[in-house]
Amino acid sequence: MGLSMAVAEWWVERWERQQRRYAIDREERFTVIADVVEYVTAGQRRPLVVDLGCGPGSLAARLADRLPRAEVVGVDMDPLLLELARTHHSSAARYVDAVIGADGWIEAMALGRPLDAAVSTTALHYLPEPVLRRTYAQLAALLRPGGALVNGDHLPQPGAVAGALAAHVGRRRAERQRDGDHEDWASWWAAVASEPELAESLAERRRRLSAPVTGADDGGADNGLSVSDHAALLRAAGFAHVVPVWQFGDSCVLVAIR
Repeated sequence: MGLSMAVAEWWVERWERQQRRYAIDREERFTVIADVVEYVTAGQRRPLVVDLGCGPGSLAARLADRLPRAEVVGVDMDPLLLELARTHHSSAARYVDAVIGADGWIEAMALGRPLDAAVSTTALHYLPEPVLRRTYAQLAALLRPGGALVNGDHLPQPGAVAGALAAHVGRRRAERQRDGDHEDWASWWAAVASEPELAESLAERRRRLSAPVTGADDGGADNGLSVSDHAALLRAAGFAHVVPVWQFGDSCVLVAIR
């Protein structure tokens, strides 16, 4: 049974609501990421952008709307989310099934030319530090001089006092926005299990998650790295300039310029 557009739209819309529970000012963060990509790709005839951990295409679709001349490549390891992306946001990107940081993931993207930008949102904090270190170095090699990695993610402040204060401010902001009223991650996946059109991709997802992977995984623990830890890893990987351009609580957009 193929996935219909109507069913894909239903589950993607529920995904969008569910994700607002976890990302403070999620839409503003998407907009800031697009602002940065627009800035660093100014003058490029057809910018090449990779979306790391693209999920069902949320960020890729927004980038395609904002930068219609860009070529966007979305990368994810989740077959169900990729099926939603390929159905609901088919024109936004070319989607690649690969595990970020695992052997062969660069080749799987088949880029063919240097990247102008790499973006990610709420994905890289799952990568274990050794994998993240290697991934940052690989991205630095793929990006053209002046290109950028733009990461919108949960990046806490360093130190117990500063970290706790920033997290508290973020929670209070979420409460004021009532973003915690939506279904959560677990209930979304529980509901998906009742959707016949997604049964095959859900079975494949479960099969993959039962096997160990060496790159990102969807249910793994947060690597615990602070925004300054990420900045240090990026500089060590060869990025010349690293700057947080937006932050509210733990929600941060960190930019690294090649």
